[in-house]
Amino acid sequence: MRRADRLFQIIQILRRSSRPVTADAIGAELETSKRSVYRDIAALIGQRVPIRGEAGVGYVLERGFDLPPLMLTADELEAAVLGAQWVEGHGDPSLARAAKDLIAKIGAAVPAHLRPLLLDASARAVSGWNVIPPDRLDAGLARAWIRSGRKMAIAYQDAEERQTQRVIWPIAIGYLNSARLLIGWCELRQDFRHFRLDRVADAQFLDERFPERPAVLRAKWLKTLEQPC
Repeated sequence: MRRADRLFQIIQILRRSSRPVTADAIGAELETSKRSVYRDIAALIGQRVPIRGEAGVGYVLERGFDLPPLMLTADELEAAVLGAQWVEGHGDPSLARAAKDLIAKIGAAVPAHLRPLLLDASARAVSGWNVIPPDRLDAGLARAWIRSGRKMAIAYQDAEERQTQRVIWPIAIGYLNSARLLIGWCELRQDFRHFRLDRVADAQFLDERFPERPAVLRAKWLKTLEQPC
């Protein structure tokens, strides 16, 4: 690995971590010696990259520092395109359009030698449109309500077409291979519930805000997923 590439990768390693990263950990990932990492860190600090820390403790990259946009490796570019392809095939219509736009924007911004990876990538996502039932709820509007922390009233049908009325606190939309789910706290059940978008018979988007921040509720919901069934 060229030294310039190694310096770039050190910044990437520090940027993705919220905790100090030791020289040992950096050296193991980059397959280089700890002494080389020390020299590279000193070189980056000399170039005014805001790295804090010391040998034996670890290093952190101060917030606010960023690299020029879209300095992507081939693997990073294929990862971004693969993710966008999956969203295009499995997301709701507004996200699918956004995924197409994202790929176009990446193609306009990356260097010419990387553009073939957009047109003929070695990693591909299979479209899911032929297996996902059509939504009966506007997922784009639901995401707006999630971000604003407002309640929804829905009429929901189960697999036997029995219908119940629910007031929910929406916190996320889950995108699966075979369905899309609205996830929220259900006032009727006093618990988190998952609602398939193709089974929402009716929905009212209420102005009333729910009492907890969506991020807090999402953290609580994720903890429930860790509990044994």
